[in-house]
Amino acid sequence: MKLSALFLMLASVAFCDVAKINPKEASQLVADGKAILIDVREPKEWAQTGVASPAHLLSKSDFDGEQKEWKPFLSSVGEKQLILYCHSGRRAGVIAEALNRLGYKASNAGGLADWKKAGLPTRQVQEGATQ
Repeated sequence: MKLSALFLMLASVAFCDVAKINPKEASQLVADGKAILIDVREPKEWAQTGVASPAHLLSKSDFDGEQKEWKPFLSSVGEKQLILYCHSGRRAGVIAEALNRLGYKASNAGGLADWKKAGLPTRQVQEGATQ
């Protein structure tokens, strides 16, 4: 088995236990102040496609690296649920699983297309923006 196929298999197993949440429910939890929505894609993606209007922008590369943005953010979330999305839901699931292991309550809202398909608001961001 190729290493990439093995990684994909392990990654899919790793976040199969992460709670999935539909965009409408996610939006309501955020509006009620019970959750925080996080876009874990990369800055170039944010600039190209826009982001969900209430989303915090915290890239997977920062999570996997020095966590310059993630550490201060996580220190301020308290008991709120963290709802993550990306392009397809894969990266969001991987990070949600890691956050759950660290004691946070994290779930996966899938991809930005799911958010848009639900008719929920989006906003444009400039490349290099962090919020």
